[in-house]
Amino acid sequence: MQEIKSDINKNAKIAVLCKGMSSEAEVSMRSGKGCYDALKRLGYNNAEMVIVDKDIALKLKEGKYDYAFNALHGKYGEDGCIQGILEILRIPYTGCGVMASSLCMNKEFTKRILSTNPDIIMAKSAFVKKGDDLFEKTKHLTYPLFVKPVCEGSSFGMTKVEKKEDLRAAYNTAIKYNDDVLIEEFIDGFFVTVGVLECNREAFSTEILEIRPKNDWYDFEAKYTSGMSEFICPARLTDEVTKHVKDIAVKAFETAGCRGVARIDFMMKDNVPYLLEINTSPGMTEISDLPAQSAAMGINYDTLVQLILNSAGLNK
Repeated sequence: MQEIKSDINKNAKIAVLCKGMSSEAEVSMRSGKGCYDALKRLGYNNAEMVIVDKDIALKLKEGKYDYAFNALHGKYGEDGCIQGILEILRIPYTGCGVMASSLCMNKEFTKRILSTNPDIIMAKSAFVKKGDDLFEKTKHLTYPLFVKPVCEGSSFGMTKVEKKEDLRAAYNTAIKYNDDVLIEEFIDGFFVTVGVLECNREAFSTEILEIRPKNDWYDFEAKYTSGMSEFICPARLTDEVTKHVKDIAVKAFETAGCRGVARIDFMMKDNVPYLLEINTSPGMTEISDLPAQSAAMGINYDTLVQLILNSAGLNK
């Protein structure tokens, strides 16, 4: 691809937002440290790691930052909350804006918006709110099922359920994280994920990463423990299917109103991509998916950070 140039003054004061108050705080610290180190290597000597807590608005105001690089994951970091604070403080920030961040954090409402695009296929599901009859809401679904908190990341609170007798326990696990729960039919295929980035305001997809976890499915341990998953990049798909998956990823990105960066997850079955979710603040650790996908198409980690940084202010 074309040379990536900096749209940001090298003397700008950049807050790398990390840790946060979600269950993904530890992962965010690792992402933040990686992005901070890359910014320093790129010559942004006024970059600072900023730990996000309940006093973040005051920290940002007193810090007089020119830009914010969002390395947060999960609640308050990729659900529109930190984005809203940054909008109020008029600090340009990387990645998706308030609306897309909020939408994509909620798996059910993501499905509702994406269902308006006939090219995007998703698994059959049920949305279970507090007080709903669990078994009545899910009677149209075929086992096995995945039970997920509606607004959570990194597979927290997720359970694969093989039979009806185990559904209640899985639901009780999910509601420890959110009152609302998404229950989807299990797609008996294999997991792939593709990043979507922007260059000069044009969205493009990265290479597709195929992931074969050593566990039964791609859970937190498989995602963040070295050696617990096999990564194949580019994925073992035909050229035709590869193009189709990449096209669907960009369509999903645009349909959801995303900007700057996202990662789109699919299950592949019979060469059909079933979209699972959109991650608007993908992991940036040394073993995260997005850096690996980007590297496979010749975008090294530092260049990836520069691309994401260039998105600051696009999310208006």
